[in-house]
Amino acid sequence: MRVILFTGKGGVGKTTTAAATAVQAARAGIKTLVMSTDAAHSLGDALGVVLVTTPDDPDPVVEIEPGLCALQLSSSHSVRRSWRSVQDYLLTVFKGLGIDPVVADELTELPGADELVALLELRRQVESGTWDLVIVDCAPTAETLRLLALPEALAWHVEKLIPAQRGLLRALRPAAASATGLPLPGAQVLDTLRRWHESLLEIQSILASATTSVRLVLTPERVVIAESRRTLTSLRLYGLTVDQIVVNRVFPDAASPDVAVSGRESHDSGQESNHTAWLAGWNEAQQRGLAEVRHSFDPLPIVIAPYLSHEPVGPDALAALARVCTGAIGDVLTTVPAQGMTVRPEGRGYLLTLPLPLVTAAQVDLKRRDDELLVAVADHRRVLSLPSILRRCVVTGAVVRNATLRVRFVPDEKLWPVDKQESVAPE
Repeated sequence: MRVILFTGKGGVGKTTTAAATAVQAARAGIKTLVMSTDAAHSLGDALGVVLVTTPDDPDPVVEIEPGLCALQLSSSHSVRRSWRSVQDYLLTVFKGLGIDPVVADELTELPGADELVALLELRRQVESGTWDLVIVDCAPTAETLRLLALPEALAWHVEKLIPAQRGLLRALRPAAASATGLPLPGAQVLDTLRRWHESLLEIQSILASATTSVRLVLTPERVVIAESRRTLTSLRLYGLTVDQIVVNRVFPDAASPDVAVSGRESHDSGQESNHTAWLAGWNEAQQRGLAEVRHSFDPLPIVIAPYLSHEPVGPDALAALARVCTGAIGDVLTTVPAQGMTVRPEGRGYLLTLPLPLVTAAQVDLKRRDDELLVAVADHRRVLSLPSILRRCVVTGAVVRNATLRVRFVPDEKLWPVDKQESVAPE
């Protein structure tokens, strides 16, 4: 089972690219589902069909052609309903602490509820065994990063809410409630948290799998390339594998005989000359952009998708787009090794590595806190739970080299003070 997620800056053509890949895969005999998590609901427009939702069937799978189905996710309240028992408990606690009810209600809302709908549906489709390939047309990059980082972050928070000793909690509930003046969570709350924790870990496992990858779609423009570079770094920070870069809407060479004042009736040689000069300027700018893309994203495979003379709408037009791309846009069954955190022995200690392309040591903030390693790059932060072998070690140094963060640990039998936090400056 293969999962490919497409993302990119808004307006670069990621939906069209995802749909074209899905059509080509299905016509190659791969049973494919293409689903969209983008609130813009443009997947149906690209496929030339209407993807609707109804109260009875809020997320219907629509067959586009043999071997290809599509799914447009709708907003759902089921996730919030399942969180309600936890929210009610937290509201009771906040009331006992004297927190304003309106503020308390906002604080107890399930974070990322809409994103969780998409992730839970992805898990359901993967576990159904119906498909050989699931393609996800994600929202623009900022929303996608929030979506893909959510399972690990939320699982961390939910885990903190689950008491480790449930039996002891039940025995001490009356005394603890009397001593603190606050209610302790009941069985329903704990069961809800447990189910959420299991679901989030399962989603996290799917995203981190070697059969799941992300493809970045961009156009050869400086602003778009800059955002795509930051997106690649953030995806790698969260342990996600990027297996392809798709450069979309690339103009043909200005000297090509195919370039003309197409669709116009003009005998004004001056106007035609201006048009040719304008097109030549764009081609020159895009060639510079393509050179920057190759320099920035090497050695990732790069696919070039041309700027067509017409909008590719419908399966046939999308299949035609996939055929004229330079590079294997339809290479969907090949997997690449997972590129997450690794730990291996080195000398008398251990080496933790985490791929972090396109950053310098000065851009990385690294802290050790108890059994966790906090890694921050720009506005994105990841909390890594250290393997048990590293929890009895101390950090001796860190460096960013060859697009990889390397943190060295050596054994230390001393226990860490609970409130101790060690800062480490990468070299």
